[in-house]
Amino acid sequence: MGTYRDACKAGDFVISGEIGPPKGTNVETMLHHIEMLKDKVAGLNVTDNQSAVMRMGSLAVSGEIVRRGGDPIFQTTCRDRNRLGLQSDLLSAAFLGITNVLCLTGDHPVVGDHKQAKGVFDFDSVHLIQCCKKMNAGTDWEGNELEGKTDFFVGAVVTPEADPIEPQMYKFARKVEAGADFFQTQAVYDMDNFQRFMEEAREMTAGTDVKIMAGLVVLTGLGMAKYMNRAVPGIFVPDALLEEMAGVEKEQQLQKGMEIAARHIRFLKENKVCDGVHVMAIGKEDIVPDILAMAGVAGA
Repeated sequence: MGTYRDACKAGDFVISGEIGPPKGTNVETMLHHIEMLKDKVAGLNVTDNQSAVMRMGSLAVSGEIVRRGGDPIFQTTCRDRNRLGLQSDLLSAAFLGITNVLCLTGDHPVVGDHKQAKGVFDFDSVHLIQCCKKMNAGTDWEGNELEGKTDFFVGAVVTPEADPIEPQMYKFARKVEAGADFFQTQAVYDMDNFQRFMEEAREMTAGTDVKIMAGLVVLTGLGMAKYMNRAVPGIFVPDALLEEMAGVEKEQQLQKGMEIAARHIRFLKENKVCDGVHVMAIGKEDIVPDILAMAGVAGA
């Protein structure tokens, strides 16, 4: 397979997956997921202390994916590092052969497992995108010349289900202006609403090569779906999907969630709604190849 950037530039319907580093040093399951997915998807996101929960670092895991022949998407957040640390990690990523970076502001520490931790937030995601572009051009943030420039394919995130949506679209426009090459969205379940978002997003990215990938979090059960509606900002599971999940026995709900994810992938691809999908099966990465096969995009 080519690289994630190659697939995006070629205009393919791009599939990416996700790897969650472990909370500890036991990497057996993570390495299994890397080996299982690296040839099935164009890129593998590596989360960076996701939900402000302390875990193994994205940089080390992204480097391991490179070593194993996959193409990582190095997630880096502004929560834990100042501009010195962020730029140092970006240079380290370049040294390790990592070429895709997803720039995130990061969840506040209060939502995680170290609630007393001090958030840094020296940069936000827009600054970080701008910083990557400066480094690609051969200077650091302050304009000092680098001894060798970077070559990052720079990504960002957007939340189509945000309510109100206007602040999100303003931030989206700023990220486009800062030079983002691709976007991965927060989880979307309402395809009609996502189509409306994409119409506006396409207008805002007209004249650019910006690619937009729909984020799909696999529903593993009715309880999970209800929890996300109740507790996760920017995610909305429509009543029709809740009823669909409720219509099968509990032990069949994961299979139903996989079917829904596959159906959404097919819909998005066949109707050319967006440029690809980012599939998140949080903690259940073993099911991703089956979902891709069900969607008719296995090995895409």
